[in-house]
Amino acid sequence: MRSLPLIPPHKKNRKKALMKAMVLTGPGRSLVLSLLEKPNPGKHQLLIKVRACGVCRTDLHIVEGELKEPKLPLVPGHQVAGMVESLGSEVKHFKAGDRVGVAWLGKSCGICGFCLSRRENLCDQASYTGYHLDGGFAEYCLAEEGFAFHLPMGYSDLEAAPLLCAGLIGWRALRMAGKGKRVGFYGFGSSAHLLAQVALSQGREIYAFTRDGDVESQAFARERGAVWAGAAGEKPPCPLDSAILFAPVGAHVPLALQAVGKGGVVVCAGIHMSDIPSFPYSLLWGERILRSVANLTRQDGEEFLGLAGRIRLKTRVNAYPLEDANQALEDLRRGKIRGSVVLNIVPA
Repeated sequence: MRSLPLIPPHKKNRKKALMKAMVLTGPGRSLVLSLLEKPNPGKHQLLIKVRACGVCRTDLHIVEGELKEPKLPLVPGHQVAGMVESLGSEVKHFKAGDRVGVAWLGKSCGICGFCLSRRENLCDQASYTGYHLDGGFAEYCLAEEGFAFHLPMGYSDLEAAPLLCAGLIGWRALRMAGKGKRVGFYGFGSSAHLLAQVALSQGREIYAFTRDGDVESQAFARERGAVWAGAAGEKPPCPLDSAILFAPVGAHVPLALQAVGKGGVVVCAGIHMSDIPSFPYSLLWGERILRSVANLTRQDGEEFLGLAGRIRLKTRVNAYPLEDANQALEDLRRGKIRGSVVLNIVPA
């Protein structure tokens, strides 16, 4: 990828098609609005005209240097909703004009033990969208045919984009949490506000834990069906069957273990988390389970997007233009957002 300065339209090189993109040039730096050469698809790839791209905490971790192996320079963004503009010569399952989504897992090796046992999310040779591969903070992006999804009907591009990470990772975490009735969500943001709707459709009860004093998030959680909402340090009114940590705060792990009953499951859903403090064995005893969720599989995507086609999930969208991606990240960092952050690449 070659980063170019912004060029006035009358000075553009008309021999090469260009696109706008927000580019990360190094950890801890603001994204730079740039003109890049529009990519061409390889034989198994789709060229996607991006219409919307979600912004999540993983993007923050990449930009801030907490995830330490990004391709640089890099176009972030791994919740891509768009339309196929052109395709490679050997693409079989998509056509120009199809509405598609691209998620975090951009490619896996397909031959290792993890891939062959349907655990491609653990593949050591995997490449990730918006981390190893240029993502959707741009007017166009590429995707491997085998790692793109048909999007469900009934969602606008802005509404569909958060389904591709907040929804998919949340879905995997909810499945890993087991089938217990009482589920705690630590952090009530993009993932939680979608997964609460799924859990309620399954007859579960949601208990929401937020930052101390964050009454707005607690009210938002109750609005989305939580039977109880309080601060992360509070004890819920009854023992929980499971808890999912969406907030990347290691100190919440002992709190969640205290909140679940015997046999309860605590799932850490983030790709990055601050250090977990030591805690007494008594919090884990009683066959409690502490586990992480790593990435996602294509099966997760097919299952969740199929579910989203049957259950109309209400996505609360906070939309920003592409050029305001840095402000979107800052607002997310400061906890100002209720629901999902999405870049509106092609305004409706």
